[in-house]
Amino acid sequence: MRSDWARVRKILGISFIVAGLVWAFAVQMRGEAGRVEAAGPSRSAQSSNSGDVPVFQNGHLGKQPVRGTLADEVHKWAAATTTARWLGYSVAAVEGDGTICCSNWNGSDRGCSVCQLEGNHNGLSVNSGANEKGTVHLEGSRRLAILFRAENGKIGKIRVFSADCGIDAGGKEVLWLEGVKDNESVALLTGYVTAEKSDREDESVGKSALMAIALHEDPSAEKALLSFVEPERPEWLRRETVFWLGEARGAEGFRALQRVARTDPSAHVREQVTFALSVSKEPGAVNEIIRMAHDDTSAQVRGQALFWLAQKAGKQAVSAIDGAIQNDPDTEVKKKAVFALSQLPKDEGVPKLIQVAQSNKNPEVRKQAMFWLGQSEDPRALAFFEKVLGP
Repeated sequence: MRSDWARVRKILGISFIVAGLVWAFAVQMRGEAGRVEAAGPSRSAQSSNSGDVPVFQNGHLGKQPVRGTLADEVHKWAAATTTARWLGYSVAAVEGDGTICCSNWNGSDRGCSVCQLEGNHNGLSVNSGANEKGTVHLEGSRRLAILFRAENGKIGKIRVFSADCGIDAGGKEVLWLEGVKDNESVALLTGYVTAEKSDREDESVGKSALMAIALHEDPSAEKALLSFVEPERPEWLRRETVFWLGEARGAEGFRALQRVARTDPSAHVREQVTFALSVSKEPGAVNEIIRMAHDDTSAQVRGQALFWLAQKAGKQAVSAIDGAIQNDPDTEVKKKAVFALSQLPKDEGVPKLIQVAQSNKNPEVRKQAMFWLGQSEDPRALAFFEKVLGP
């Protein structure tokens, strides 16, 4: 069979560069891959009596109530630091079905490993409620631990975990604030978000603060996030915020994504909306991706929507991809739609690719379909090539 495929490929002279065709995945996942990793179940380290304070190890933990406003307390504490130390508190976490943990989740029933505050351990993992064997665990903590690292008078890092995670403080002092008001936490974090001046590739304080806001249950978090996607906000902030609207904010987040999809002037932001819709659990999300694939004024956005539709599969998605191949006025969008067909399950995608290769009027589109059929190594594709290339 493989020798047959080698013969077919030699005859076809296929020399496309696959990496150039996987147009959306690397772009969309660049920002998110380092930030959120989908994982399996979690059984986090046992929390303390109230469930509000994580179990700290390898550090000195002190506790005190908030005196005055939270912002004043944190800013005063940070200004007084010389050597590195941490401050933390807990708030109510947004409703969800998993545990928010560090990215060193070990993939087993033991769940989240002890999270490291020090070093380059900045990733976040949202662990779902069931493992790959189908075992369902109880919900994780509905409290969210937020920790600030200060050194030489300045906040340099913000970390976020479920309050039932175990935390290694790396030998540093940790001050735990009690009696924090959730809306004051949102207000404090908003200050760090709006102070961010540019879109940095790494995990900045502003981006970490944005993530923390998105995971708050308090209604003020919703209000803050909606303000971040107003057209006058920086493009990087609108783009980052739409991801969290889809990932964490449920029905209200979905309605906000619909508004941004229709009104934001930036194609880059609307591209990110297609990804945010793909991670949303709301029932109308697929229909909105289909609308964007059909109606958005940007060919780049339409193509991106087609990519994420392919990841969803289903009859609606296939119909939208077929429609783009037949009717989109832009050849590049048609080619991206063909790529989207290649991402469908083979029983759906291969017959569609054969149909396109046989009958589409656009030679570039037919060529694209032939390429992806050649990559499939599917017996139906081989039979098609033998028929086309045979004597």
